[in-house]
Amino acid sequence: MTTKELHVVLGSGAVGKSVARELFKLGKTVRVVNRSGKVADLPTGIEVVKGDVYNAANVAQLTKGATTVYQCAQPEYHEWAEKFPPLQAAVLEGVAASGARLVVMENLYMYGDPDGRPIVETLPYDAHTKKGKVRAAMSEALMEAHRSGKVKVAIGRASDFIGPEYFIGADQLIYAALEGKTANALGDLDALHSFTYVPDVGKALAVLGTHDEAFGQVWHIPSPAPLSQRQLAEMIYQEAGHPVKLRAGGRLVLSVIGLFNVGVREIVEMLYEFEKPFILDSSKFEKAFGMKATPIEQAVRETVAYFKAHPKTVGNAA
Repeated sequence: MTTKELHVVLGSGAVGKSVARELFKLGKTVRVVNRSGKVADLPTGIEVVKGDVYNAANVAQLTKGATTVYQCAQPEYHEWAEKFPPLQAAVLEGVAASGARLVVMENLYMYGDPDGRPIVETLPYDAHTKKGKVRAAMSEALMEAHRSGKVKVAIGRASDFIGPEYFIGADQLIYAALEGKTANALGDLDALHSFTYVPDVGKALAVLGTHDEAFGQVWHIPSPAPLSQRQLAEMIYQEAGHPVKLRAGGRLVLSVIGLFNVGVREIVEMLYEFEKPFILDSSKFEKAFGMKATPIEQAVRETVAYFKAHPKTVGNAA
């Protein structure tokens, strides 16, 4: 009797759910782990269990027998410095104990300010922000775990998300467009910026987790050609059927708002990403695995359709 490979996804946000769906399409046995043991809108047949990713023993138990584990869980944005390193340490220890391989979702903070240069995997880490330094240290720990033979690791990195189920971006832009209200953006509205479509992230991480040659390396996830925040907003408002209304917050305004809003306060140090071109180069992934990003027109169309079908409520607002 043949048993299908078990793949375990830690976290059930937009990315975790997307990874789970892609693995299920590939015919894998899929288990999703989150704090509640419940998650909506996943195919019947995907197992969802309650777990504590801060507990290495619990991670080991939940990933026992797994071929690959996908780390898509994270603490609240304002708690990264305190909670993210111990979360990853527990995941590393737990996966090492279970003998599975590990695919980790990351962003681009560790590179620091690329000053308009395309962001490639060989760019040295030059983080100058609190969250960037946390990311850099965590990335280095992952690669050291791989080099030492503790855990086989592959890392996928993406730029800012756009896509169905990603409620943070929706709260600032999509719902405003659907309601014909003014959307909030950051920095320079006309600076080119890379956005990564969430379903592409799920597909890319599933590719990494099912290809032996992906391990021991960092991979930038295929993303559409960069466009400005203004261009993206124009596309979204057009799809929503309303004239574009857009305003940008600079450092001073956000710093003042941040005195009363911890979420906004954490954004200020990352504004450099929106004050000049911020362009992700994903050619390495595309050449290795033949995957192309979803066209931005399709990504916008599908994203707006999703949030049109899921009106803003207290429960899903970012």
